[in-house]
Amino acid sequence: MSSINVKKVVWTAQELALDMQRTEAGGLFGVVKTPEYMALNPNSLVPVIEDEDYVLWESNVIVRYLCAKHAMGQMYPTDLRERFDAERWMDWQQTTLNPASRPGFWQLVRTPPDQRNAALIEESNAVVEALMAVLDAHLAQRSFMVGERFTMADIPIACEIHRWFGLPQQRQSRPHIERWYDSLRARQASLGVLDMSLS
Repeated sequence: MSSINVKKVVWTAQELALDMQRTEAGGLFGVVKTPEYMALNPNSLVPVIEDEDYVLWESNVIVRYLCAKHAMGQMYPTDLRERFDAERWMDWQQTTLNPASRPGFWQLVRTPPDQRNAALIEESNAVVEALMAVLDAHLAQRSFMVGERFTMADIPIACEIHRWFGLPQQRQSRPHIERWYDSLRARQASLGVLDMSLS
């Protein structure tokens, strides 16, 4: 199992066919509180990357960095408006969609059934459903998050949708999200990411 933030980085590296060495950390693996790890990321969170002598943390920033370095003009748009459209949706995932979905996720996946707060789940789901309506309307007009080609913006949002679709609950049908998500699941580089269990 991997956190949503680790999944983003792994998928990006696979899309770019990068030679990487992965070290498990966080959760049951520990490691993140060690002095060695905290020297890399003082927040004691995953993921963090080391690119030769350059250390970087924050998952969406890592996705941007890798795409800018290895896929400029492709996954990392060079057109200013396309680039900031991608940036906007990546920030939306991190600052709007993820905080809205997190309470429901924690209750349904990480909380024992007899300790779950039904009101908290319902409140979280109501907010997320409204955001899913926004996303579905956006994808009704385009094949990917930024127009007609796959970019860095698709990765964080698809990882979030993977988690949302995996929750044991009823949800409204969102045909445009479903069509987009199915196309991303068909990408070779998403294997091992969008078919992983929730964590």
